[in-house]
Formats: sequence, C-alpha cells, structure tokens
Amino acid sequence: MPGENLSRDEARERAALLSVDGYDVSLDLRSAVGDQTGDGPRTFRSVTTIRFRCNEPGATSFADLIAPSVTAVSLNGRDLDPGAVFDGSRIALEDLAADNELVVDAQCAYSRTGEGMHRFVDPEDGEVYLYTQYEPADSRRVFANFEQPDLKAPFRFEVRAPEGWVVWSNGAGSESDGVWRFAETKPISTYITCVVAGPYHYVTDSYERVFEDGTRLEIPLGALCRKGLAPHFDSDDVFLVTKQGLDFFHDHFDYPYPFGKYDQAFVPEYNLGAMENPGLVTFREEFIFRGKVTQASYEGRANVILHEMAHMWFGDLVTMVWWDDLWLKESFADFMGTFANVGATRFKDAWITFANRRKAWAYRADQLPSTHPITADIRDLQDAKLNFDGITYAKGASVLKQLVAYVGQDAFLEGARRYFKRNAYGNTRLGDLLSVLEETSGRDMGTWARSWLQTAGVNSLTPQVLLSAEGRVDELAVVQEAAESHPELRPHRVAVGLYRRTPEGALERYARAEVDVDGPRTVVAELAGAEAPELVLVNDDDLTYCKTRFDAGSLETLKSGLGDLTDPLARALCWSALWNMTRDALLPAREFIDIVLRFAGRESDIGVLQMLHAWAESAVVHYAAPEWRERGAGLLAEGAERELLAAEPGSEQQLAWARFFARTAESPAGLDLLQGLLDGTAAIDGLSVDQELRWAFLQPLTVWGLADEKALAAELARDDTASGKRHQVRCLAARPSEAVKAQAWAQVVESDALSNALAEATISGFNQPSQRNLLEPYTEKYFAVIERVWRDRSIQIAMNTVSGLFPSLQDSRTTLDAADAWLAAHEDAAPALRRLVLEGRDDLARALRGQECDAQAVNHG
Repeated sequence: MPGENLSRDEARERAALLSVDGYDVSLDLRSAVGDQTGDGPRTFRSVTTIRFRCNEPGATSFADLIAPSVTAVSLNGRDLDPGAVFDGSRIALEDLAADNELVVDAQCAYSRTGEGMHRFVDPEDGEVYLYTQYEPADSRRVFANFEQPDLKAPFRFEVRAPEGWVVWSNGAGSESDGVWRFAETKPISTYITCVVAGPYHYVTDSYERVFEDGTRLEIPLGALCRKGLAPHFDSDDVFLVTKQGLDFFHDHFDYPYPFGKYDQAFVPEYNLGAMENPGLVTFREEFIFRGKVTQASYEGRANVILHEMAHMWFGDLVTMVWWDDLWLKESFADFMGTFANVGATRFKDAWITFANRRKAWAYRADQLPSTHPITADIRDLQDAKLNFDGITYAKGASVLKQLVAYVGQDAFLEGARRYFKRNAYGNTRLGDLLSVLEETSGRDMGTWARSWLQTAGVNSLTPQVLLSAEGRVDELAVVQEAAESHPELRPHRVAVGLYRRTPEGALERYARAEVDVDGPRTVVAELAGAEAPELVLVNDDDLTYCKTRFDAGSLETLKSGLGDLTDPLARALCWSALWNMTRDALLPAREFIDIVLRFAGRESDIGVLQMLHAWAESAVVHYAAPEWRERGAGLLAEGAERELLAAEPGSEQQLAWARFFARTAESPAGLDLLQGLLDGTAAIDGLSVDQELRWAFLQPLTVWGLADEKALAAELARDDTASGKRHQVRCLAARPSEAVKAQAWAQVVESDALSNALAEATISGFNQPSQRNLLEPYTEKYFAVIERVWRDRSIQIAMNTVSGLFPSLQDSRTTLDAADAWLAAHEDAAPALRRLVLEGRDDLARALRGQECDAQAVNHG
C-alpha cells in the first residue's frame, strides 16, 4: 500500500510541523459477534477526533489510517471527499490552520494476524474475545492518528460493546447504556494505547504504598483471561510478583507509578511475549499454565511481568523520539526485569538464566550478517519491526549490566531517577540519558557509548596461562579477538576465576581477580604466583558481554568434569561457552552432545537443564555430520530415557527429561513407551501425564506415522480448547506424507485463512528433521514465493512465513547456492525481506561449517 511504510525522514518532518493536543476515539465493536454481513473483511466503526496544532499555517501533512473504507473526513469543519484524501494508508491534510480539528469516520477491519484489533473465537464455547496490539505502528488499523512515538498526546476512549461484555482500556472505565467511557490518559504514544473487550474472566486486587513524605498511593490491580483458562489461572502469584515489582521500582526509581490502575490481560493468539500498554499490559495467554511446568516457567513469567512494569518508566513515561533508540526502552526493561526478579522475588538465581538463556539469543543475533549497533539505524517501520531482536533486548541488557559495573549501581540508579524527572511524558535520544549518567558517575560516557552502543559484533576472550617450573602461574593474560567484519576491541570489566579440584573431587574456585581488559592482550597481574589451575574461567560472575573461550587444559577439564563445578553460575557460563564453540565450529557437535549426556543429569538449575536439552537437539539436527546424525539422535533418545527413569519421582527434573524424551524418541521401544504412557498401559513413578504432556507425547507418534488423523481428532475431542486446537494443527502438519506437506504449505503460503497462531502451529509441524526427504521439493518453491508473500501479507505474517519456512533442514551447498542466487537476483527487494533471507542463509552456512568440523573429528580420530 502506498505510504504504509512510514520513513524516519517523514516522521521527523511531521514532528517538526505538528504537535498534538488530544484524541477522542469512539469504537463500535458490536459487529464482533453474530454473523458477518456482506463480502470482504468483518469491520467495526471507528470515529476519531484529533486536536492538533501546526506551526506553519497553510502547510500540508497527513494522518495515518489503514482501513477498508472511510465514510467521512472533516478538517476544521470542512467536509473532505474521502475518495480524494484517503489512499488506503494515509489521509492527506492540506491548508492546515494554526489550530486544527480532524474528524475521521472509518470502517476498520478486525484482524486474525495479531495486529490491530485482533478477533478470536474460542472453539470451546464460541465466545468472541478482542484485544489490540500496535507496536510499532498498528494503532492506525484501529483509529486515525499520527503514528510515530514522538507525537504524544492524551487519549479519551469510548467503546460500544455487545451486551454482557466488559471493556478495558489504559484509563479507568465505566459503563452506561452499553457504552464504556474511559478516563483521559496522560500524554502517551499511539503504539501503547490499548483496548481489550469480551467476556473475559477478571480478578481484582490492590496495591498500597505510603512514601517517606507521608503521601499515599493506591493502585487498583486487575488480571484477566479467557473464561476457558480461568480454572488454570493462578492470579494470586501474578499479583504477588506485581506487588513485589511495584515496591522494588518505587524503592529504586523515586517516581511513583504514573498511570493510575494496573491491569494485566492474558490474551489468545498473541504475537509477542507481552506489551507495556500503560494501565493495561497485555501478555500471551501461554503464561497461564494448563499443566505442570518447572520453576523456570514461573521465573520466566515473573521476568516478563517485571520487564513490562519497568516499561512504565522506561518507554511509557519517557519514550524514544524514533525507533533508532528502541534500546532506551527495551534494553533497560530487559535488564530491569532480571534485576528486579533477583532483588524482589523468590527467583534469586535469575541472573543464571540471563547468562545461559537470554545471552544465547544475543550471541546468535550479534553474529548474523544483520547484526547492528544497539543504537541502530532505523530508516522506516519495516526496519523497526525487525529490530525487536536479540541485539536490542538481550545484548542491550548485557551491556547495561556492564554499565552498572562501570559506573556503579548507585550512580546508575540516580541517573535513572534524574532522567525520569527531567523528561517525564516527553521523548528522548541517546544523549539525554548519557548526560545524566555523566553527572552522577563522573565518567566519560561518550567513549563508553561509542564502544558499546555504536558498534556491532561480539568479542571473544581467551585465557593464556604460562606456568613456572614450580607449577605456579607465571603469567596469566586475557587475549581479546573480534570478527573481521566487526573489528572493534572493547573495554571489558571482567572477573577471571581459577578453579581446581578439592580432595572430595569438586571443582571450586580458589582465586579470583577483576581486571579491565582493553586491547588485544591484557595481563592479570593479581593472579601471578597462584597455584596452577585446572580451569580458568574468563568472565567469571558474568560481568561483561563476550564469548568466553578456554585454554586447552581448561577445555579438557570440562570434558571430563564439568558436572563437578559446584557453582551454578560458573556451570551455566561454561555450558554457554561450549555451545558457542559448537556453533563456531571449534568444538565438534558429537563432543558437545557427549558432554551433555555425561553431565546434564547432574545439573541442578532447571532452566539451564532445559536450555541444554534445546542445544543438544540443535547440535544433532544442524551441526552433526549427516552420516553421524542418526547415531547422535539415537544417543540423545537413549540418554533422555535413562535420565527420565533415574530422575526423582515428581521432580522438575523428571518433567524436563520427560519432555526431552518425547522430543527425541524414535526407536520402536521408545515410541512404545510414549504410547503406553498415553493409553495408561505404562507408568513412570511420580510422572503425572496431564493434557499438555499428552500432546507432547502424541506429536512424536504422529511424526513417525504411529498416530493418524483419527487419533488426533480423538485427542482434540478430549481437549476441545484453543490450546488443544493449536496442538492438533501442529500434529496434523507433522504427519509423514507428501500430501500432508503439500496441504500444510498451501494453507500457509497460498491462503490467508489461518490465524497467526494456527499458521505458526502449521509451520512448526511442517518442519520435522526426520522428514528432510519430504521437505526437499519445497526449497525451490520457497524462493519462488517469498517476494509475493512479503508483498501480499501483513508484515507479521510475512515475517513468520519467510523465517519459518526457510529450508534450513535442506542443509547442503545446493540450498546455500539457491539462497545466494535469490539474493543476487533480488537486490532491490524490500530490505527487511532481504535481511530475513540473509539470516536464514547465514544460519545454514554456520550449520555446514559445524558439520564439517564434526566430520573432521571422526577423520582425525
């Protein structure tokens, strides 16, 4: 659509011209229920009044709106011809006055893609649920506006809803004669406005705080979900974490929560983890657990709750001018989520999860050809959409963790407090934050920012140990390296730990030194003279963002005794380092898998254990030599079954190993065990096979052709819910049949009938590593259709399709050549599309290098 992809230059020009005084938005959502009338998309009426000023009277500008039709437009009392001023994505505004009022009456479309006003019909009871999701620029699918973060304004929403519904928005609301009216918001950006409507299950609580000056703050709390999930909704735990978070941020930010109430809505078919709409945070409903899960899941949910809460200050109260500085909200929220989790909740080991899981996302993203500085160059909205990535979130948070070590926690938090007070309800850039941190810390933030925020790539730190004749450390140095494509060597504040065995056989740290690593080689003078170590761990305690490497002796120690490390964070860091070495083709996949099989059963941190399971699967699927792949898969399945049967009955470890066994089982005996656990003819002491675990056991049976469509229909009848439907769709696409794959491909690529959630489930089922031969014909088809998919689908669905269907399982030079040929022939394709293909191509090339490394391990053996 012309003009749909707003550019940064256009946004700058409009912000220089206009300022917005307020919005009145009236939505009529009664059309959400009942039969659809007429052809085309199901629509609702949206009437928007915008009051705004123009500092150049007589100038021309535009408002944003994506809608099937516009009924009427008036500007300053003049009726405009909708057909002449609306092109499908923009409303042309000419001859503006100093003070203006724009009124737009439109028919906007309900969404099935999770963008704009998403409409979901619950298969369990036929009830309709609505919610909005806008970031970065989809509020224009619901009401006319100026869709850019720096044109903030107060909003008043009015919603007419079907009888019996409840409606929520950012402000407090009340209902009269079927119309819900909401209190005016503070000045906020368009992308964080929100409406949730439907017969949701709603639970309330309240938070109170008395500050040192005697002022009292009371915040009404609410939590909501679909009625079908109400029996599983542990709202008490959600409220507990919420209150702990509010206490923590009030203690540290010295700025009371500014947005009145605090509702949290868990909604269906959500594209994101959550969204920080002030007063009405939305989450994916998968955070309501239908079956037994490990504490890692509860920790993850708490982290997301606190991440979104941090946004109330970093992002909502103070917002970036444009998406270049997305890190100003996302990096801070990602850091603060873990910081608060450790500081305020029961999840005291959250930094271990961060080091092991969150940073793995950053390391991958930072080695792709699409890597970028944390402060990125965002030319337009498509760039912005793709920048919600591991760089902006996890690397940014890692760098902030380093910054806290650099300036000190007190100076960092004092800088945040000044930042909020100076910029409340406004918009900022990088320099605004750096200036307050310079004030509070006395440090030169410009040099730090240039190294850490304005350059891309990840450094590697490797220890060099020279021993004296007496067997002590003569010299220990840290060698820093960078990729040729991103040669920046950064300053790092790191801890170097020396480990050796105790008489009892444990690996424990006996010496530690902190040092500023700067340049290619740094000597750690404090460790000279120490007894010879069996393991040297650079970046002990995870103070910086880097890839940790090992000297030869340390690597041999880990291969033979990683499980003997007593410190859980040290173990997590070593696991992460070994995985990075596997991905970098420095450690053969089979050696990584051997270490996992030997020591994962001794891993006490359940989040780390579950990450190891995912990495081990990936090692077999992508990095093992093809001729060894079947053997490696069999070893994983055998190891998973062995650990499952050995695990403590009813423990989290037992549940984690059960799920891993389901994902790896392939032998007749293993699949028979899964079938027996499903039909009750087999049992494992302490393992409760709930509905979610039933689906986990059923999928491999489907993949290997042992459960057919009839069996899946029977399971859906047992679990006739939205969650059950997603599981069934995934399993249907996983069946080993040419016809099944053709049908799944057509449902995703040739049709837009599937919702975002069901399309995602179909893609997941379509891609099965054991079915590479069935997927081979789709490599050529993929490169033939992706440009059309990008052109015709919404950006979210297009992203999911282009990334999800990239033929990564066809891991050969032929596929790599096909990707290169497409990129060479489509240099003028949308940059965001090319980025996704480049990322898929890079992952494939990395896999081929890993396979070569693994094959050489056999040859050299």
